[in-house]
Amino acid sequence: MMYTIISESLGYLATLLLAISLVVNNDLKFRWINASGCFTFMVYGILIDAVPIIITNALLFGINLYYLFRLYRADEDFELIEFQGDERLVHKFLSFYKKDITNYFPDYQHDPLSNTFNFVILRDLVIANIFVAHLDSAGEAIVKLNYTVPKYRDYKVGKFLFDKNNEYLVSKGVKKLIYEHVANKGHEKFLHINGFREHGAEFIKVLK
Repeated sequence: MMYTIISESLGYLATLLLAISLVVNNDLKFRWINASGCFTFMVYGILIDAVPIIITNALLFGINLYYLFRLYRADEDFELIEFQGDERLVHKFLSFYKKDITNYFPDYQHDPLSNTFNFVILRDLVIANIFVAHLDSAGEAIVKLNYTVPKYRDYKVGKFLFDKNNEYLVSKGVKKLIYEHVANKGHEKFLHINGFREHGAEFIKVLK
């Protein structure tokens, strides 16, 4: 009885994982969740002695591992491009992602005159991120917007900006990056991974 319950539970779990993988909008998450579903189905197939299920999901699991390897090893082209704030493309981008931006930066109102520097990060010539900050005379940059589109939320943009392209921020006179308030738990994780530290309600990263 217990054996049946465990095997059936694994079958339902595998089905749920595969279904979830089909609705995520990030390639990396899709591959990891789908691979987990395939692996769970393999175990389920072993428990019920269903060779076709084992073989099918073993093949799919291998395909997922292959594409995960490619995603992690991909030599993508990242480029940072500054903008003034009034460009039509910027307004179109902000309008298109307005609902999702609100989930991360609910208080953001685009006002190019109030910000010291703005830029977008291209990933293989596609806009992956938009960054807007206000820099004071002490070198403290208050981040108003640092939004990455769902497809590219695999932390590579953050690594490019805060590690590989750290000298750009320093050249702008930035000594410290500050988020005065973080409204999204997922964004908190992003900041922790990229070296930000919590100070009360603020998240701060000191540049070196």
